[in-house]
Parts: sequence; structure tokens; C-alpha cells
Amino acid sequence: MQQTENLNIEAFELMPTPEEIHRRVPLSEAAAKSVVAGRRSLERILAGSDPRLFVVLGPCSIHDPVAGLDYARRLKQLADEVAGTLVLVMRVYFEKPRTSTGWKGYINDPRMDDSFHIEEGIQKAREFLLAVNEIGLPAGTEALDPIGPQYLGDLIAWSAIGARTSESQTHREMSSGLSTPVGFKNSTDGSLDAAVNAIISAASPHSFLGINMQGRSSVVRTAGNRYGHLVLRGGGGRPNYDTVSVALAENALTKAGLPRNIVVDCSHANSYKKPELQPLVMHDCVNQILAQRKSGPRSIVGLMIESFIEAGNQPIPADLSQLKYGCSVTDACVDWPTTEKMIRDADAALRDSISQHTPA
Repeated sequence: MQQTENLNIEAFELMPTPEEIHRRVPLSEAAAKSVVAGRRSLERILAGSDPRLFVVLGPCSIHDPVAGLDYARRLKQLADEVAGTLVLVMRVYFEKPRTSTGWKGYINDPRMDDSFHIEEGIQKAREFLLAVNEIGLPAGTEALDPIGPQYLGDLIAWSAIGARTSESQTHREMSSGLSTPVGFKNSTDGSLDAAVNAIISAASPHSFLGINMQGRSSVVRTAGNRYGHLVLRGGGGRPNYDTVSVALAENALTKAGLPRNIVVDCSHANSYKKPELQPLVMHDCVNQILAQRKSGPRSIVGLMIESFIEAGNQPIPADLSQLKYGCSVTDACVDWPTTEKMIRDADAALRDSISQHTPA
């Protein structure tokens, strides 16, 4: 009989089960406390009972855990300083969806040499998340691989579904079972329909194929996630954080019967992928929040910033010892001094309005 399957498969290599990776890198009490506290804060903000703003900020992607933890320690100090006004969540992205080809991220290729030691990558990713949470910072990430949450989900406080996957039924189903609030980004052309439909879908129960903690193929049955929200990241060659775009997003959410919860991504098309414009986007959004609070309930509940120790980005060299410390290898970022100024300026601008809107 002729062979009809696996014709383009070179090999199957067994991965350790989620249970085994959890045994190697167990959740600590300190980390669990950070995760739960982060999730509860975000849920209260999304429910309208916490007047603070949340900000997801950090490198476009993690490639060097030493520099990443250096950034996390700095961010923790800043987070404590502005805790009365802002909830800071560290952006910890390990998976990079590529338009065609390129480095796929720390989980897929931790050695950055196309060797794809995924078992090593998933364990190192878990070790990094554990360390970030033990510092006392909640972590946010993009949920890309549908079995990834079984390995890492207990260490995540906020999840994003990217512009390319908000339309994916697989990712909508996965989101319905995630333990975190989930932000759905608008499509790369700037349209909102896919993200709005994704929020509706993820709020509903689903049944789909996945794996359990023992690595067994399973039918996963979910309860639905009521903390889905919209992330505006621009698209189609133009930003969409301006007051008109935000009003249109509010109308789309209201028409769909959804809470008017909007997060603005200050990078990507909203800053034309120019990191030096991110502070201007954030300043504009802060002014919108202040105006919203004068006229009624706010809709902008969060912001995203691509930020690292050094500004800009760099290509991945053949000799990895030539990598510049604390500089992104994917999208360009603002540097740490700029990050501090952006956060402190937002804190100063919003502090009085926060004190006038005490939690319910």
C-alpha cells in the first residue's frame, strides 16, 4: 500500500509533558502570589471597580534572560513608585509570528542559531517567567501556540492575541479557556470586526482538541472568558489611537453588547514602528483618559509600550557574542530613561483623577 501520510515530516521528537516541565520548574508561593495579584488587579480595572490604568511594557521579545531580568528589576522599582496610579505588567514575549521567515523566538530557537531546541526553550521560558514573578512583577505574553498555556499559563497574568490570529478560531477557542484577561488586537488592515467577534467568541464555552498536563490528546471543554477586551494597534498604514478612532471602537463594542474596554498599543502602526513616537502616542492617550473621566466612564483602560534597556533594535549576528546588551533583536524599542519618563509623566498626569475615582 502506498504511504499517504507524513510525507513532508522528517522526524517526530518527543517533548516532555507539561507535567514534567512543571516538575522541573515548579511554581513557587511567591510567584503564585504575583500572578494572582496581577490577574485580580487587571480584572478589577476591566470591571470598572479599579480606576487605575494598566500598562504592559517590556522588550518586543525576550532573547537574553540576563538582560531581561535586569529590565525586570528596574521595572519592579518603577512599578512600586507608581502603584497608586498604574499597574505595570512586564511584556514577556517568547513566540514571534513571522510574515515569511526569521527568528521565531526564544521558545522555538533559544540558541538563536536555527537549531530549534524547543524542549530547552520551553524550560528556559518557564524559568524566566518564574524569576520575573518572584521579583514581584506580573507578566503578560502573546498566546500563540495552542498547547503553550499548558506549559506556561500558570505564570501569566495577561495574554494578547495578535493581529494575525484574532481571526483564528483555534485562538478564540484557546482564549475561552485561558485563566487570564485576554486582549484581542485589531487586524493588520486596521479593521475591528475580527477582534470584536473574537471577544464574543472567547466569552462563550467551547470544546476542542488539545492536550492535558500528562501530554495526552484530550477534548478540552471551556467555560468561556469574560475578560476579553480590544487592543488598538493601528493598521492599514495609519494609527487608530486618535479620539475619532477610539470613539468608533467604543461604538463597535457597544453595538456588540460588550464592555467598552480598550487598550492602546503605542507601538506598531500607532507609532509607524518608530519607537521615538511612542511617548507622543502615550501622551495623547493620557489626555484622552483625562477628558473621558470628566465626561463619564473611561474606555481606555490600558496601554502597551515596547521598551528595553537600550533604544532601537539590532540584527542577530552570526557571532552571538557581538550582540549589544539590552537591545531588541525584533522590533525597535524605547530605552530605559525614556520608559521611566513616559511612566512618571503618566503617573503625574493621572494621579489626581485617580484619587477622585475611588474603587467601588
